[in-house]
Amino acid sequence: MHDHERPPAADALISARDLWFRRGGRDVIAGVNLDVRPGEIVTLIGPNGAGKTTLVRLVLGIEKPDRGGIVRPPSTRIGYVPQRFDVDRAIPMTVEGFLALGGTPSKDEIESALAEVGALRTMHQQLSRLSGGETQRVLIARALLRQPNLLILDEPARGVDFAGEAEFYELVGKLRDQRHLGILLVSHDLHVVMAKSDRVICLNGHVCCSGKPEHVSQHAEYARIFGPKGAAALGVYRHHHDHAHDLTGEPMSLGEGHPDDAESEGRGA
Repeated sequence: MHDHERPPAADALISARDLWFRRGGRDVIAGVNLDVRPGEIVTLIGPNGAGKTTLVRLVLGIEKPDRGGIVRPPSTRIGYVPQRFDVDRAIPMTVEGFLALGGTPSKDEIESALAEVGALRTMHQQLSRLSGGETQRVLIARALLRQPNLLILDEPARGVDFAGEAEFYELVGKLRDQRHLGILLVSHDLHVVMAKSDRVICLNGHVCCSGKPEHVSQHAEYARIFGPKGAAALGVYRHHHDHAHDLTGEPMSLGEGHPDDAESEGRGA
């Protein structure tokens, strides 16, 4: 049975099967499958332009696929933290006021959400004056006010320094453990994100490979995509590629005797 023919996982919070999305004469997403289950962190990695944010927009229903489908059970409640969040510094708004927008959370609920993400001290501060790390924590608090069971974070540590990034991913792991959330995490950062991931999907228009992360491993495909330093920094997992990419980024089959065949240990999911 081919992957796109497999039914959605019975316990999946969201499932995508054989997604295709074409724009500007090219396939931005090509035959992608995805499942996120309760209590697991699934991380999407890939180079800029790989289609990571497009895939998130498809999962959220913001964009519609040209082919394929998404199954989202009625019980799935999504909390979403976008990649970009620009604050108009000319508009005065406290964090408390921001979190109260678009809903009716009580003050106690707002305090509880901020405390859970380690940002209670920001409650009465101006939203526009927060640091990048504080803003991201406030955005997660906003998502948690929806009482989600699936949290989708699109490059949440962008603009945060290395120490803040490590703390941020510790928070993500804590939220998963305490709330038994399913988490779909998008990142292009390679050095911290893997430590908290249960499953990693490498995307470059299509799924290059997927599997469980393993420490201190290296693969030729990562060296091609991220460069040798990036591949070495990534706590990767062993996997097998049955294709490479030509100079345009299009996939092409690997013939017998290709060096990837010798270096791989087992076929990825």
